[in-house]
Amino acid sequence: MLALGGGCLIAGLDAALLRLDLWAPVDSARVGDVHGLVMALGFLGTLIALERAQALHRNWAYLAPVLLGLGGLVLLTPAPRLLGNLLQVEGAVLFVVVYLALWQRAPRPLVAVQVLSAVLALGGAVVVVLVDIPAAVSWLAGFIVLTIASERAELAQLWMGPRAERTLLGLSAALTLAIAAGLAFPAVGQRLVGVVLVGCAGWLVLRDAARHQLRLRGQRRYIAVALLAGYLNLALAGGVLAVRGLVADQAGYDIVVHGVFLGFAVSMVMAHAPVILPAVLGRPLPYRPVLYLPLVLLHGGLLVRFTAAFVGAEQVWRVGGVVTVVAMLVFLLTAVTLVVRGEPGGASPRGRGAAGSAGAARAPGSAAGPGMRGAADSAGAAKAAGSAGSADGGVAMGSAGAAKAAGSAGGLDGRPCPGSPGGNGVVETARTRKADR
Repeated sequence: MLALGGGCLIAGLDAALLRLDLWAPVDSARVGDVHGLVMALGFLGTLIALERAQALHRNWAYLAPVLLGLGGLVLLTPAPRLLGNLLQVEGAVLFVVVYLALWQRAPRPLVAVQVLSAVLALGGAVVVVLVDIPAAVSWLAGFIVLTIASERAELAQLWMGPRAERTLLGLSAALTLAIAAGLAFPAVGQRLVGVVLVGCAGWLVLRDAARHQLRLRGQRRYIAVALLAGYLNLALAGGVLAVRGLVADQAGYDIVVHGVFLGFAVSMVMAHAPVILPAVLGRPLPYRPVLYLPLVLLHGGLLVRFTAAFVGAEQVWRVGGVVTVVAMLVFLLTAVTLVVRGEPGGASPRGRGAAGSAGAARAPGSAAGPGMRGAADSAGAAKAAGSAGSADGGVAMGSAGAAKAAGSAGGLDGRPCPGSPGGNGVVETARTRKADR
């Protein structure tokens, strides 16, 4: 399944070069045409669906990421494009069913937001079949934004406070209504979507713990930088969408699409890679300062690209686009290198402030969801605490007993985290905090 997502990523980068009117290893007009779907549902959708399938612990749930990734790859072949579209629709249907099963396990507002995000992914896949890809941009953007916002709200809910769930639920409802309004009144609906995206970005900047983590060191500061850069890109994309609409001009379309799916979504992937990959691969991805390189390349390339798009400097715009492609490849190469060189089952030399080891993800009694949720720092801590599963099935050490057994508890914001109502606290040993310093 990771291979399907990775294949979609590589194909998407190839298509990105074609969209820039540059040389690419695979020269095909069709590859360029389906670039957005391959990246949004084929790559990002597969990763998110895989994480949720692992959280649910049901074999049938893995059909969702398989169908999403397979559909993305079929879109690249000479097979009828409708076949790839329908595979992704079927994958999105199963994705919604997976979330509904998680909702039955934990009927909480944050899980309801995640169910809504999957519904938007399904809506986007259907709109692509019935209308076209530009008409589905708002749906797919809503899917990504609600997924990430709900994850951040769950991770930092002690910092955000008890109102976080209700606020996010309100923003989610507003975003969904704006997207639906766009079906009947595209110009008005798109601008309303832009306004809500700006609101989501502002809420995340103000209420998330990321801006306070900038004072810390090591992995926590890296995560904070990646998160805040992503939030700023989301605000920019939303602002442009609110003022100029989506298809009024090519520059606005470019900024909206790549601001959300590259500047925001990929920045979140980079931020949480040390958390996601260890639990999926069973090997740690230790933090190293070299992880800043692809992050800086990504946002530097986007800055050049967006500025050039505004002023109409086409050659400079292409340079910015190439830099973002290089950033993705450098990140992939860096992550693989760190995973291969990492010590299986052991803590990284610099510690992992938020990411648990792979051993924690497989700890007895845990639900073993690998995504952006917190994990115990070692399998020993998980065993000592009994490894309580999170409300929606993510890996968790969220009980007070877990915090006590591990010796100390800390959330991603660096504050004490004895356990959230959903059980997604982050257990962190004193050794890890010392390493971060």
